[in-house]
Amino acid sequence: MWVAPTTRLSPREGAVIAGKFVLEKGSSGKFHFNLHAANGQVIATSQHYESKESALHGIESVKHNAADAAVEDKTED
Repeated sequence: MWVAPTTRLSPREGAVIAGKFVLEKGSSGKFHFNLHAANGQVIATSQHYESKESALHGIESVKHNAADAAVEDKTED
């Protein structure tokens, strides 16, 4: 299991640590990652990737594209 490095400050330094990405290799040999909230709860799961490098690119893509992503609500409420 690989955990994406973070540059966030620790709680001791006065900041709350956000989530973390955890990269795993399944029994099929494919890679996927989970995004864990600060409380440890899985809040997002990726598709399966053929290579570790592709999964790492997926993590970077989420970090880059989701930071300011809009919410599009397609529910009929």
